[in-house]
Amino acid sequence: MYKAVIFDYDFTLGDSACGIKLSCNYALEKLGFMEKTDNEIRRTIGMSLKDVFRTLTGSYDEDAAERFAALFRESADKVMTDSAVMYEDALPTLSELRRLGFKTGIVTSKFHYRIDEILRKFNAESLIDVIVGGDDVTREKPDPEGLVKAVEALGTHKREVLYVGDCFVDAKAAQSAGVDFAAVLTGTTTDFSEYNNVFIGNNLREVLDFVIKI
Repeated sequence: MYKAVIFDYDFTLGDSACGIKLSCNYALEKLGFMEKTDNEIRRTIGMSLKDVFRTLTGSYDEDAAERFAALFRESADKVMTDSAVMYEDALPTLSELRRLGFKTGIVTSKFHYRIDEILRKFNAESLIDVIVGGDDVTREKPDPEGLVKAVEALGTHKREVLYVGDCFVDAKAAQSAGVDFAAVLTGTTTDFSEYNNVFIGNNLREVLDFVIKI
């Protein structure tokens, strides 16, 4: 049924929460806001940086949101890749998909170069065919632009693609793009009942089993 599987990164393939928390609080402090707790920041992971700023501060000041994003990236360039991890089942899942002939991709709100750095860190560059980062689109998730670009780059039809993610912005993006969606319960979203999900698994291994069986 599927010829390609595309993944989100954070809380799907791996975890860069440590770097995100450090970078969020660095930016907030520079802008005169109070630091936020790990749980408060964790719930925003997967959102665009502007939406993270609005959620954490309640402010809709566009200039401040732009400044927050710039300060976040300033810190992230120093700490994000070093602190990022990939889940134990991520590389085996990607390797098995490659062995079985599936095309693979990553669509994420993270910048393209950051994903490149993380993949190099784990010697996983050869396991991914296409990357669409937040800097590759004009509208970030939940807008479907990134997914549509990835599907086109892979040379597949949207009906032949499964998008795997962990949160509501991933589910919304897949639904808007007309792409089947599989949720993993490794993030902060646990209820996907309002979205068109093909499958909900506890981890990537269960998603892989689902893909192979169909």
